[in-house]
This record gives sequence, structure tokens and C-alpha cells, in this order.
Amino acid sequence: MIRRGVGRSGCQTGAVAARELVVLGTASMVPTRDRNHNGYLLRWDDAGILFDPGEGTQRQMTRAGVSASSITRIALTHLHGDHALGLPGVVQRLSLDQVPHVVPVSFPASGAPWVERLVDATVYHRAVELDLQPLLQDGPVPDGPGPGARTPLTLTARRLDHTVEVFGYRVDEPDGRRMLPDRLAGAGLSGPAVGRLVADGVAVGARGQTVRVEDVSEVRRGQSAAFVMDTRVCDAAYALADGVDLLVIESTFLERDVDAARHYGHLTARQAATVAAESGARSLVLTHFSQRYTDPREYEREARDVFDGELTVARDLDRVPVPRRE
Repeated sequence: MIRRGVGRSGCQTGAVAARELVVLGTASMVPTRDRNHNGYLLRWDDAGILFDPGEGTQRQMTRAGVSASSITRIALTHLHGDHALGLPGVVQRLSLDQVPHVVPVSFPASGAPWVERLVDATVYHRAVELDLQPLLQDGPVPDGPGPGARTPLTLTARRLDHTVEVFGYRVDEPDGRRMLPDRLAGAGLSGPAVGRLVADGVAVGARGQTVRVEDVSEVRRGQSAAFVMDTRVCDAAYALADGVDLLVIESTFLERDVDAARHYGHLTARQAATVAAESGARSLVLTHFSQRYTDPREYEREARDVFDGELTVARDLDRVPVPRRE
């Protein structure tokens, strides 16, 4: 069974998820009646990372109920049109809405001439400050001077294998600690004493004993997500996907066209699902579909041959929650 997003057209049931993927478009080179060009907003508490805004992203944001002010960063994997032609509209919308924070924009350094043209593609009043961040190598992406997020996040880029320079991205939050009430009670700690323990890492218990934060808590693993677009199978795709809670990955072709996938620098649904399965990804989102295929169940069948976790064959305007912590 295909796992669907929890809402369409901005109309969700229940409370809005604090961490979710808002799918703004799922087509590859050629959009269709049902699929817009790429566009993906990863909402993570008070952060919003817009990946690969293709043509029509601004309108899709309106349909999905996504405000421009929710975008705190833009990340481009590469400068093919289906991944970047929506950038002018998004930037101009940020200006029109007078978004007050600086918006970092990361992209492969080789794409700088096109990015500079796209952000000034037409006449408009620039009222938003962009921090252009050309990427030269694998590694952490600079934080930029944007608004401080409630949850600190690390954005890492790795070069993929396509017909032009492409970077994939991975989002990680640091590990935290979960306090254990029974152990706190056993140590005689409560109220302000627990606050001091969290702040200082050590406190004095009810019987005068020294209590370390490690004694009364356990590690709470930070959550993660990866975004892998336009690539052949490569080590970087596996590194980005390693153990992530949510993997968003292109699956342009079906396995019967694997030779075309290799030639054009793309993945099949089976290859994408294999990366997810062998990397231990918990939730898999397939997207970036060729217009030659009309039945999404084909992608599901192919992926299910190798992947048995949560699976979403993405549709435009789907909302896919980041899985709860294990």
C-alpha cells in the first residue's frame, strides 16, 4: 500500500505537524497536468528549508498554504531548470511579503552565474536580504546570518553523480537527553534542582551525593532527513541516506529503463529504494517522476521489492511527517 501524505491543498486533519515535508512538485524535466516541477519545503520546528524550487513553486506554495515567511533557507541541488526556474518568483515573493530575516541560498559554485541571474531575473524592488552560499566541496553548509532556530540544525552537502555538478543535502539535529523521572526521584532531585542539573551537568542530591546528568537521563537521538536529487547510484547517496528518519530521493525511471537512467544520470525506483533499504532509512519518499509513466503503483511495486519501511510515492501537495522518534 502506498503511504500518502496527511493532507492535500493545505487542508490537514488534526494539528499541524511541527516536522514535515510539504511536497510542492514531483515532476522531472516535463511537468504534467497532475505534477508541477520540483519543490519541497522541509518544515522543522521554526525552520523551513526550501529545496529545489522549480517553475511554479510560488503558486504551489499558495495552494499548500505555505507562507513566504516560513522559508528560512533555500537549498539548490543544481541549476537544471526543473530545480531552479521557480527561484525568481520565490525571491520576489519574499521581497513582496517583506520577510525580515536574511535567507541563505546554497548551491553548487559552478552554478553561480545562473543563480545571480535568477535572483535578478526581472525588475522588482529587492526588499529581502539573501546570503548567497556557493558550495565548493563536501561538508557542512555555513549557517548564514538568518534567524536562530529553536532547534540547532546542521546542513551537510555531498557531491552526487549527474550530468552536471549536483550536491545532495542532509539535515541533522544534535543528540539530546531525556530525563528519567524514576531516577530523578531516586536521587531526590525535583523542580529547580533539575534545571541546575541540566544546565551544569551535575547537581547535589537529597543525601548530599553528587549526581551527574548521565546518571538520571538517557540519550535522545537527534532526528535527520536527507534530500537526494538527480544522481546515479554513488557512495554519496548512501552517505546522505545513512540511518536517516526521512529520505527524499529521486526515482525518475522504472527498472525497465535502467539504461536510460544511467545515461541521463538518474535513479530507478528500485535503485532509490535499495539505497534507502541498505542505508537504514526509516521513511522513504519517492519523487521526480518522468512524464512517460502514468501509474504511480508501478513505483510502489518496484520499491516494495527491496524496501519494507514507510513508503510514500509523492503527489503534489502531499504532507509527509518526519517519523516519530523510535
